[in-house]
Amino acid sequence: MAPVTLDRRLTPFSGRFALESLRGRVEAEFVVGEPGAVAVPLDDLEDAQGGARERLLMLGEPLVVVERRGDHAFVQMGKDDYCGWLAAGAVGPAVEATHWVAAAGTHLYPEPRVQARAVAALPFGARLAVEETGEKWARVAGGFVPAMHLRRVGDWFHDPVAVAEQFMGTPYLWGGNSRDGIDCSGLVQAAFTGCGRVCPGDSDLQAALGVDVPDGALLRRGDLVFWKGHVALVAEPDLILHANGHSMDVRFEGLAAAIARIAAQGGGPVTARRRV
Repeated sequence: MAPVTLDRRLTPFSGRFALESLRGRVEAEFVVGEPGAVAVPLDDLEDAQGGARERLLMLGEPLVVVERRGDHAFVQMGKDDYCGWLAAGAVGPAVEATHWVAAAGTHLYPEPRVQARAVAALPFGARLAVEETGEKWARVAGGFVPAMHLRRVGDWFHDPVAVAEQFMGTPYLWGGNSRDGIDCSGLVQAAFTGCGRVCPGDSDLQAALGVDVPDGALLRRGDLVFWKGHVALVAEPDLILHANGHSMDVRFEGLAAAIARIAAQGGGPVTARRRV
């Protein structure tokens, strides 16, 4: 079979096993895959067993297990097709999620009482199967979550920039997707998935979204501006919101000032402007 160039991040092939969708494209043992979900609040999706973080995964996100090997599993994520290695203990059975965490973060409590000691922190976007809900608390497996921090699956926000503003001041973290730490593409993905829109996890993949905004055209709220290896959300025509390694957090920055600063620091010019 002639070699086929595939994007490793989006290819459900562990090097040994592959999903049936790749038959004829790679040499492997082909499997249907085992549906599952992330079973811990947050964990790293790695490029190899014990390797570098690609993205952070969060509780309840659906996945398909391609291979289990030692203390890791090779998975493909349902949200964005991203593939990588996840600690085996972080893989659980598939979840019929009814709600998602719509606040920047929340906590899981052992009882419906604010004074109780929280047993876990849950990130924005975590998906939960709510068993019972009241005015203040929602009962889920393992405890209770403040009901005002949840929305039903399908009840999305409408303004990606407003979603991203929830992460103001969050520390920059390469591959991060949560209030614990987030990077530029993680912020964009959170902003758009919080509005019910499919969005890849990396900036080079996000640059294929939507349509081009020509140079000189007025940018609108929600547009995306790209540099090599970086992406920012447009809040106003001359103002961006981004997670960046310069300030090491999520913050607003004047667009013209950012363009000049990034160029002066060797990051090059703007490579694309996209309207999603």
